[in-house]
Amino acid sequence: MTEHSEPIVPETTRRQMLAGAGALVFSFLVMPPARAVTSGRARSHPFQPNAFLKIGADSSVTVIVKHVEFGQGAATGLATLIAEELDADWSQLRIEFAHNDDGLYKNLRMGTMAVGGSTSMANSWTQMRTAGATARAVLVAAAAKRWRVPEQSISVSKGRIASGCKSTSFGELVADAAKLPVPTDVPLKAPNRFTLIGTRLPKLDSAAKSDGTAMFTVDVKLPGMVYALVAHPPKFGAVPAGFDGSAAMAIPGVRKVAAVKSGVAVFADSFPTALKARSALQIRWDDSKAETRSTTELFAEAARLADEPGFTVVENGAYPAALPEGAREIEAIYYLPHLAHAPMETLDAVMRARDGKLDVWLGSQFQVKETAAIAGELGIAEKDALLHQCYAGGSFGRRATPGNEFDIEAGQVCRAWGGPEPVKFLWTREDDIRGGFYRPVMVHKLRAAIAADGQIIGWDHRAAGQSIVIGTPLGGGAVKRGFDKMMIEGADEPGYRLNGHRLSIGVLESPIPVNWWRSVGHSHTAYVVEAFLDRLFAASGVDPVAGRLALLEDQRALAVVHRVAEMADWQRPRTAERTLGVAYAKSFGSYVAQIVEVSRGSDGLPRVHKVWAAVDCGIAINPDIIRAQIEGGIGFALGHALYGEITLGQGGEVEQSNFHDYRSLRIGEMPEVDVAIIPSDADPTGIGEPGVPPLAPAVANAWRKLTGEVVERLPFTRSIRSASQA
Repeated sequence: MTEHSEPIVPETTRRQMLAGAGALVFSFLVMPPARAVTSGRARSHPFQPNAFLKIGADSSVTVIVKHVEFGQGAATGLATLIAEELDADWSQLRIEFAHNDDGLYKNLRMGTMAVGGSTSMANSWTQMRTAGATARAVLVAAAAKRWRVPEQSISVSKGRIASGCKSTSFGELVADAAKLPVPTDVPLKAPNRFTLIGTRLPKLDSAAKSDGTAMFTVDVKLPGMVYALVAHPPKFGAVPAGFDGSAAMAIPGVRKVAAVKSGVAVFADSFPTALKARSALQIRWDDSKAETRSTTELFAEAARLADEPGFTVVENGAYPAALPEGAREIEAIYYLPHLAHAPMETLDAVMRARDGKLDVWLGSQFQVKETAAIAGELGIAEKDALLHQCYAGGSFGRRATPGNEFDIEAGQVCRAWGGPEPVKFLWTREDDIRGGFYRPVMVHKLRAAIAADGQIIGWDHRAAGQSIVIGTPLGGGAVKRGFDKMMIEGADEPGYRLNGHRLSIGVLESPIPVNWWRSVGHSHTAYVVEAFLDRLFAASGVDPVAGRLALLEDQRALAVVHRVAEMADWQRPRTAERTLGVAYAKSFGSYVAQIVEVSRGSDGLPRVHKVWAAVDCGIAINPDIIRAQIEGGIGFALGHALYGEITLGQGGEVEQSNFHDYRSLRIGEMPEVDVAIIPSDADPTGIGEPGVPPLAPAVANAWRKLTGEVVERLPFTRSIRSASQA
């Protein structure tokens, strides 16, 4: 990545400046606003309160992207929605990131600017299309007035406006259009009239990411900038009790050493110098409130809590008090470890506080709340804090925490510096792997009763683990009856007819910070439900695909399971060296079924050769991005299923630190992936996360068929190698 010096001007803004003839900015209101919230500085929004679209005199169409872009394709998706209704040519499209402003850019499903829950397209589906349709209507009105023809005679196609023998570009009409009233109620296209939605459009940011001009936070370099790192305690919950920074200060280029709430900060003229200075610190830690249990002890405590009455989540009929003649019972206990997110770009922020104003450069997932958190630590009013949204190098949930903890720490670091110079605050890879905010540790205990005819007549599911939101600012609204739904989502409504279905949950308390991880609760509940269900089918001699089809009721669920079985040619016999495994999960409104082909690798672990995936996520805005998200989710899930775990040793210290011992999937291990998108006329649903949940159970199911080995503790490398050493 290249580094940029001030002034930093987005490419789209530079183009508009060079165009010189002004631009037409369209604003519209889809939902009633509480009030317009601004940063207190000049904004290029002539119409308030919402602005998503600018058309330049050069006919460029700039889409104001309200969601962070960290590789999931949201920017291209939002631009597609506007371009479709505007009837723009794809070559006209540009993107520009929105500033922090809930009044203009909030996620309509979350009430604030945010990306989460795979909602980017779902919450923008009507909003952004309306923006495009509104712009089109004003351009048509301007053309009709100029040509003195009825609006009904005018057509718009690929960025050109025409009536009879007359034709013009968007840019030639912007001055006229800017003088006209903006309609508040415009019709939207029926799906059968779409020309861009549903087609494979190239991502708008691919060139910038390829040539290095895309602005990531790690790229930002401002005049006089200092670099900051924080030394964190080796145990979660520990706090600094005192430190000696004299050795660090003796290093040339070190500017300052200061205590912050989370540890000790060092400030230097360069990142290598800051890293060297941090290593030279002598710090005493107070471990009196620290987590000192090992992973083994945490699992044991969670297993104990699962046996307690806990909180009842589902009680659908009674588990049989006594088994009828010919029935049998099967039990299992699954251990799911902490997992790090490990995005390629670690946490970072650039802050400049001077003259009572704050500028923040950040790949922010919660733009308003994060900027406000930094400003709050500096005593700066929210209206005086401006976010310069950057690209982010991945997240998988890491950049969104319930309490904005990284941003609070960043604000404290900036305050500790105390000068007008910009501060670039970074976490290293080791900070990230050891720093917590992991997927929660969970234990699931399942028991099922199967009648003589193979029918499931009882399903008892007891689970325990950490909650993401209990004890956080989000806990009040998200916690119901003592637990939060994210702990058990997917297991509460698995989609199958389960007689005597009971589900309970216990809460494990620990200072280890946990967070949303790609697909959240579904990442572990799909594993236990689908792996256990497959074992029940095997015990009854039921085909796993046929068994699922018999228990599913939702027609969209049935469709993806049918389709994936066709894709994989499920009934075709395989060799003894390779087997197939299947799994299904509905998450974030989308339906995904996967079949994997597995053999035993030379290392003794599952070798996944191919994955077939069928997905129904509503109307496919960009099929290529959908396929990419499913493919990426499969690779992400497979690497973590095979190798991923964060473990605490005796005393509570994290044992992993970087990619050498927190292993990711390697390119040579990535299977071939075949994705089928089920045609749908339903509104779009999530796609960033639903590719993850079915993969691990599908591999487990294939592995059990191949070897007879049941994997009850992830990752596979621990269970399989532990079994081979026993």
